Amino acid sequence: MTISIIGTGYVGLVTGACFAEAGHTVICVDCDASKVATLQKGGVPIYEPGLEELLVRNTASGRLRFTTSTEEGVANSQVIFIAVPTPSLADGGVDLSFIEGVAREIAGCLTGYRIVVDKSTVPVKTAEKVAETIKRYSKGKADFDVVSNPEFLREGFAVEDLQHPDRVVIGVSSERPVAAMREIYAPFQAPIIVTDTNSAELIKHASNSFLALKISYANALSIVCEATGANVQEVVRGMGMDERIGNRFLNAGLGFGGSCFPKDLSAFIRISEELGYDFRLLKEVQHINSDQMARFVRKLASILWVLKYKRIGVLGLAFKQNTDDVRMSPAIELCQRLIQQGATLRVYDPQAMEKAKALLPENDKTTYVAHMDDVPAGCDALVIATEWPQFTKLDLVRAREEMRTPIILDGRNLLERPSVESHGFLYHGVGR
Repeated sequence: MTISIIGTGYVGLVTGACFAEAGHTVICVDCDASKVATLQKGGVPIYEPGLEELLVRNTASGRLRFTTSTEEGVANSQVIFIAVPTPSLADGGVDLSFIEGVAREIAGCLTGYRIVVDKSTVPVKTAEKVAETIKRYSKGKADFDVVSNPEFLREGFAVEDLQHPDRVVIGVSSERPVAAMREIYAPFQAPIIVTDTNSAELIKHASNSFLALKISYANALSIVCEATGANVQEVVRGMGMDERIGNRFLNAGLGFGGSCFPKDLSAFIRISEELGYDFRLLKEVQHINSDQMARFVRKLASILWVLKYKRIGVLGLAFKQNTDDVRMSPAIELCQRLIQQGATLRVYDPQAMEKAKALLPENDKTTYVAHMDDVPAGCDALVIATEWPQFTKLDLVRAREEMRTPIILDGRNLLERPSVESHGFLYHGVGR
């Protein structure tokens, strides 16, 4: 099948590459001419494991191409996916101007029946608005269906998630587009849920909000564990063995971040308010998440007495491992809070340092270090802020020799306390 995808961010680019790998012909459209030029030359604007190989292979085969022309994408495809940004508004709502703009563009290009698919994360009833917009701006002449097909991709594991999905959700207002959507996803051999568009849109926000709730629950547990001398990792391991609970998203740490959970949680709260329901449970999830970072900074301050003029090493800047994404990153927030309290930083991340400089400029307060083992030099404390697995290989002997004071605060519980303490460090994790 020939498919066009409008938007080449994380979702659009990964979706396009995986669809092409599955045998479909894919046209990726983006209004950013420089990004399109980069992709046409074989460049990859984001770091995502496995993505570059898919782009190279499928571009070479001719199954995947890039353009700035929405008209070209619409004219040459049967199904059009919308995968443009839906950023947060100040009140917690969602900016749908990019969605509306694309819907208007599509309306002006339609010459025959097309299936228009919302892939972006959007509030409930957005599919209805997209359909209304296309009908309005095509003056009622266009023949089309609008489908809601939410994505469930984890950054850092997006290729794996798309090629081996837990489920595929297809929200429709008629049966007409269902067969084509099943054909698109047939190579992935995943369970397919066909529902109405409103339910499909709610599934995405409900899922991400529940996962955020699990993380905040683990973080709340970590506070109780620290107060009692218990180990939160043992507690959640015992919980997670119950098949009704499961062990995923029960890791205590600095809190959740990134471009999805905070945005989707705020949006779902806002959506609920507009519908007349005060979703206080989710508001508490937000509160716990915010408080977790404040607690961690207070813990570091209590150990060092004062943070002003202290040199802190920070390992990790991306919001999670296996990505260069620093949007809403807890690690960046931690760095900013430490600088506000007068500390100077030595920072490192395997992939995210260039993107981090836009939010955390390199200056007399922040030094970017080329190798993780060089970070501890002259530091009063070392903080692990992102769960990159390579940080478990940190040279503790060298770090002990080069630090002013041997203190490690492990914000992701990556290291084993006995090993760290055997090298002469004072070690603090989260909830243990």
